[in-house]
Amino acid sequence: MSLKKHSLSVIVITKNEADRITRCLESVKNIADEIIVFDSGSTDDTVAICKEYTEHVHITDWPGFGKQKQRALERATCDWVLSIDADEALDEKMQSELLALLTQATIGNDAYKLPWGVTIHGKTLKYGRSARAVLRLFKREGAAFSLDEVHEKVIPKGNKIGKLKGVLLHYTHRDFKHGLDKSAQYAWLGSQKYYRKGKKSHGLFLALLRSMWVFFHIYILRLGILDGSIGFLVAMRYAHGNFNKYAGLWLLENNRA
Repeated sequence: MSLKKHSLSVIVITKNEADRITRCLESVKNIADEIIVFDSGSTDDTVAICKEYTEHVHITDWPGFGKQKQRALERATCDWVLSIDADEALDEKMQSELLALLTQATIGNDAYKLPWGVTIHGKTLKYGRSARAVLRLFKREGAAFSLDEVHEKVIPKGNKIGKLKGVLLHYTHRDFKHGLDKSAQYAWLGSQKYYRKGKKSHGLFLALLRSMWVFFHIYILRLGILDGSIGFLVAMRYAHGNFNKYAGLWLLENNRA
């Protein structure tokens, strides 16, 4: 018997995630009052798997990450919303924390950040890219997503932000090649986003300096070095992706893309 005082909508966007979506949905099925899936044309079994967990599966075009998540949010009806990606899952500690939160008579915050645990090449990182928390849980009323093509953000109505215990596991790459492909895709989307917003690259040399800073920030300042060889690979990949993003912006500025 549930003692929840607040209802929860879980929103997920998908495309060809049949190998990962079950883990995601299993981690939220006992907490969610409704699960809303927006799929942008999967050609594998993603949609069929999602329909085993929810009747709220919508097949759409692909407008970009921010707009797609906003579409899903607009379908939500519960008090609170958890935005989770198909390659993510709540660990048992976070599931318990979230359920306990929803049983409170009053929730004092407007949104919550979830500690991120990047899991890659068989290792869940504790530092580097994992040394941060992402805002994913928020009151539905008045909230919105930024409409960015990539790296969209939740914009809650209020500014009182808490932090849950546990880990939001992020199985970011299926394998090394998938990681390279994903990095290239996100870099180019970032180039286009910056170009549309009028941001300047200030040349390729500065693009190189920026990428060096990204490596230093992840590997040294965020202690990615303590994650061993995988931590080094991750820092290098993000540095490379950052360089490609600004190199792409430079090419767009000079009509060479």
